[in-house]
Amino acid sequence: MGASFLACTNMKTAVIIGPAYPLRGGLATFNHRFAEELNNSDLHTIIYTFKLQYPSFLFPGTSQLDFEQNYNDLEIRPRINSLDPFNWRKVAGEIVALNPDIVICRYWLPLLAPCLGSILKLVKKKCNAKIIGLVDNLIPHEHRPGDKVLTTYFMSSIDYFVVLSEKVRQDIASFKVNKPIIKLPHPVYDSYGESVSKEESRDRLGLEHQSTYLLFFGFVRPYKGLDLLLKALADPVLTDSSVNLIIAGEFYEKIDRYKQLIESLKIGQRIRLCPGYVPNQEVKYYFSACDLVALPYRSATQSGIAPIAFNFGKPVLTTNVGGLPETVREGINGFVSDPRPESIAQGVKRFLDSHQRNLFSKNILSSNHLYSWSAFTRVFLSQLDGSSYSLSVTAVSPQIAALEKELPL
Repeated sequence: MGASFLACTNMKTAVIIGPAYPLRGGLATFNHRFAEELNNSDLHTIIYTFKLQYPSFLFPGTSQLDFEQNYNDLEIRPRINSLDPFNWRKVAGEIVALNPDIVICRYWLPLLAPCLGSILKLVKKKCNAKIIGLVDNLIPHEHRPGDKVLTTYFMSSIDYFVVLSEKVRQDIASFKVNKPIIKLPHPVYDSYGESVSKEESRDRLGLEHQSTYLLFFGFVRPYKGLDLLLKALADPVLTDSSVNLIIAGEFYEKIDRYKQLIESLKIGQRIRLCPGYVPNQEVKYYFSACDLVALPYRSATQSGIAPIAFNFGKPVLTTNVGGLPETVREGINGFVSDPRPESIAQGVKRFLDSHQRNLFSKNILSSNHLYSWSAFTRVFLSQLDGSSYSLSVTAVSPQIAALEKELPL
């Protein structure tokens, strides 16, 4: 489908604007994988990433960089300085010189709207590329004055919006922009290697073989609800269980707050704390070692953690916020709870009582092809023929809708 669309439109070049090597994190991982699939669709793809993304004093982690990966097969140009308007003009000139057919710009933070919006405005003036805003978060988790004005500035140059959840689609619609919105499911992350046996993974991480392990993975920020999960673990319905918790990720707030909470709840012996950024080559061990991946978020649009879990055949326990429940089928590939400790505890209990761990894995792995990167890219490219969509339409792919009927519900 994607190939035939390219053939009929003579599309040859794509530009992705957003995080990429040597920047780390989920957005960079997404951009790398998406670029690979666009290249596989005979669309020469170039990623323009940041040489300065955030000033160091605004970055809560230890480092924005990871040099351990090898992306020699991708064309990545670290050109953008998010604070320098003269740089934005220079970057836009480089992109215009490529004469791209499509420019895909990631958007997740109003702080970057002046930079990204200005580059897109300059590109739009001088070439005929379709400008696509791939929006992860339109309304940030932590609100700041001026967010709406900045976001409106970014949105003004977009021809098409692509979203990965219904929550973001609704957020865009609330701005009353008269632009097509294409909603596609987040692909399953297959960038972290093959699964490893649970025994080998637990040996590597120094975990007990007989216990049940939950996994909280990724950056720790207030909206992600780690404190709710810790309180759930101390709930009476779980105190007599053999459930332990692995916390693996970099803390974007004071870790002492969580250590004090763990101590006050008297659950220290059930917690394996692994603070710090987890390199890509180590990710597989944490997911292979666990039984259930927990997303106890207070608020969310979508999460890249669930697509990693599904890649390794692991069910997820998520809260019913934002777009998180959209890919979770209760009792099939996971469980959905309210963002309250007692409800999260009941979700874990439902998992323990199900006695169907092998069936969860079978359900998940058998449906992962529906959310492959090749399927995502084919449908994405097929939706860019605007002639079949009126403005303000949500172009939810009928191909994806048909595929989802195959899920073992």
